[in-house]
Amino acid sequence: MYEIDKEKFGTFLSQLRRERGMTQRELAEALYVSDKAVSKWERALSLPDIALLRPLAELFGVTVTELLSGQRLAPDQPLTVAEVEPLVGGTLELRVEEREQRRESRRLWGKRMGLALLAFAVEMRIAARFVPIFSDEAVMLWLVPFFGLFFGVYYAFFSVEKLPVFYDQYRLNFVSDGAFRLNVPGVRFNNNNWPHILNALRIWSCAVLAGWVPVYLALWLALEWLEAPWMVVHIVTLLAGLTATLEGMFVPIYVVGRKYE
Repeated sequence: MYEIDKEKFGTFLSQLRRERGMTQRELAEALYVSDKAVSKWERALSLPDIALLRPLAELFGVTVTELLSGQRLAPDQPLTVAEVEPLVGGTLELRVEEREQRRESRRLWGKRMGLALLAFAVEMRIAARFVPIFSDEAVMLWLVPFFGLFFGVYYAFFSVEKLPVFYDQYRLNFVSDGAFRLNVPGVRFNNNNWPHILNALRIWSCAVLAGWVPVYLALWLALEWLEAPWMVVHIVTLLAGLTATLEGMFVPIYVVGRKYE
């Protein structure tokens, strides 16, 4: 497998950016990526996603071939097979690197979800000493972690890591991926904020799995100590569960989505 010369690519990209009088932040905003990503490209720590090659080339008035080769080419300068092959192979390497990053991310979040699930199992054994966990009154004890696990598995293993290009071109406040649909008024979804939103949702899922049982148990014991009627216990735990599930999910989406929009 041929590889793009990251050092040469980064130096050429930095040169093109400076010629245009652009800062790394301005380039990042033009491509809907973070300025940290641009910094990594120029320092030869990583390469841009293959979908960004054409926008990058058009932005600086060069060809994709020139961008990949890290140099300007004269219009009448032909490339030999030996010169073209590494560039073609390099684009394949970009795809391989992207897939590997996706697999590594999913492995990491899979481990975190597993630890959160283990914490939930331990906490349930403790909660069983104080709460009738299989009763109708304790339905929220199970329901909230169930939603956390369900959405956590989806966000960690099945959600799209990159949105289609038209999300970067139009102001869309929804994401549709098969049966999954996320609609948040006031948030414009694009490839700049989507990775941060995904991480916020994954963190929420792990937090709900690992942290809801202690919260529920504390509420239950406090209401029991106050000798509250069953209906009050049911309403309080229901409202707390809805808050943890709905507000706990959508507030981070709104905050993170607007911050990195």
